[in-house]
Amino acid sequence: MDASVDRPIIDQPRDPGPGVLELPADECWRLLRSADVGRLAVSIANFPDIFPVNYVVDGETIVFRTAAGTKLAASVLGRGIAFEIDGYDATAGDAWSVVAKGEAREIEHMVDYFDAEDLPLFPWHASPKPNFVRIEPTELTGRRFHVVERPALEPSHPAPETT
Repeated sequence: MDASVDRPIIDQPRDPGPGVLELPADECWRLLRSADVGRLAVSIANFPDIFPVNYVVDGETIVFRTAAGTKLAASVLGRGIAFEIDGYDATAGDAWSVVAKGEAREIEHMVDYFDAEDLPLFPWHASPKPNFVRIEPTELTGRRFHVVERPALEPSHPAPETT
């Protein structure tokens, strides 16, 4: 197999367009470590679906917990997944987005499972989430841009007059 296929693509040179700053991998990982909720995008029967998940960064992987069901099955079927977080700094007027693409695998080996249980990753509600999934990105991209001021919108319907 070609070695370039096995190597993760972490920084892909692209032209993000005017006013958009492409973020290096280390900044993407810093932003991923700064949040605890993201969106997992999967394909289910050739139809896209998105699930919010709380997660933790472990090394250069992303780990989340889930119960058995659609999210678990769709994420570990061997197809590619995408994981996205974003944020907005109202003070600076900057927005950012980080997208990790790659494969997800259920953590099944006992030693790895016990290591995952030690991560600071806790379900947000009481239903059991005994399965751990690790996302191994092969592509990591991030962008930051300044949010332009929106012009004041005029109401599409004038307020009713009162008499």
